[in-house]
Order: sequence, then structure tokens, then C-alpha cells
Amino acid sequence: MSFNVICFDCDSTLSKIEGIDELARRVGVGEEMAKLTDAAMNGAVPLEAVYEQRLAIIRPDRDSIDWLADVYIEQIVDGAKPVFDALLAQGKEVHIISGGLRQAIMPLARYLGVPDAHVHAVDIYFHEDGSYQSYQLDSPLARNGGKAEVCSALLKEPGTMAVIGDGKTDMEAKQAGAYVIGFGGVVDRAIVRELADVYVTEPSLLAVLGHIL
Repeated sequence: MSFNVICFDCDSTLSKIEGIDELARRVGVGEEMAKLTDAAMNGAVPLEAVYEQRLAIIRPDRDSIDWLADVYIEQIVDGAKPVFDALLAQGKEVHIISGGLRQAIMPLARYLGVPDAHVHAVDIYFHEDGSYQSYQLDSPLARNGGKAEVCSALLKEPGTMAVIGDGKTDMEAKQAGAYVIGFGGVVDRAIVRELADVYVTEPSLLAVLGHIL
């Protein structure tokens, strides 16, 4: 199959980390946060039930977001850059759709050659001194069903979109008519293995190319 619009999750798909968990570890609440993240990614609890709670506990400041941006790139998944180079060389429309924080993801997206307008994530807001203020409360990506909404807006005609991700929220893109590839190269989730149209377990993102070109 060949698709014109190809969308990737970020955490545990393009980078080996879960950004929110890294921020939590930085302030000493990593174990508590990892349990909340895992519950949301496995579909045990709605994303919106944990999103605000996690940020309220961590209260990430501007410096920590800059730090996280570096970690995303340092921990890039094997094969990610060649995959994006190949897709962009063929004129594919490539997007990143993530429930992560936009300002932390943008440097990775730019490294991969993704236009700023093709990065769909949740904005975070700071006070003038750089301390945490709030986040984009009305973002669809901070709740369940949000990725399907974003995909519906991007889908031009049936059968032209593929979505690659590791979590249950990525599988929701099927509701928008997307072909969904589960990526288990970083985290192997049974619910994703069950729901994806195809599932890959190789640690390199290159394993998905044969399914989208």
C-alpha cells in the first residue's frame, strides 16, 4: 500500500522516551507518573483523566522543556531520520500528532524535516519568569478521541492516510479512516497489537517503510 499523508506519534515512536515521564523523574515523581502514563496509553483510564493531573504535579518550567527537547533528540528511535528523509524525498505529506508538549517536540520535528505547521501537539504556557502557568486546555490532543479529530481534518480522501504509533490513542485514528500501524519497537502493548491494522516489533522505525510506501 502507498499513502499520501503519513502521521507519526512522538513519544515511544519517534523517540524512545515518554516526555512527561522524563519531566516527572527530573522532579522526583517519576514512578508515580509512569503508572499514570502507562494506564492512559493502555486505555485503562481516559487520557483527559490524567493529563491535567500530571502537569499539575510536575509544573514544568521553560528550562525543563528546553532540557526535554534535547532528550527527545538524544533518544531518537533508530531509523527515524532515514524514514523521514525517504518519505519527504517522495513528496509525502508528513505530520507528527502527539499528546506531548509542542515546545519540547518542535526541535525534534525540525531535525526530521517536518514543517512547523505539521506538528500537532499541546501548547504549554509560562509566566514571564519562565515558571509553569498552564497548558492548552481546549486541545483535542489532551483527551481521548483527539487524534481521530486531527486525522479527520487532515484526511483528504479515504485510503490515503497512515498513522504510526505505540498507544491506544493512536489506534483511535482508525475512526477517521486511517490505516494504523502499531509500533512496538520501544514499548510492546497488547492492546495496540490487537487493534492495529499491522503491528511491527523491530526496534528500528525502518520496519514501517514497507507498509507505507
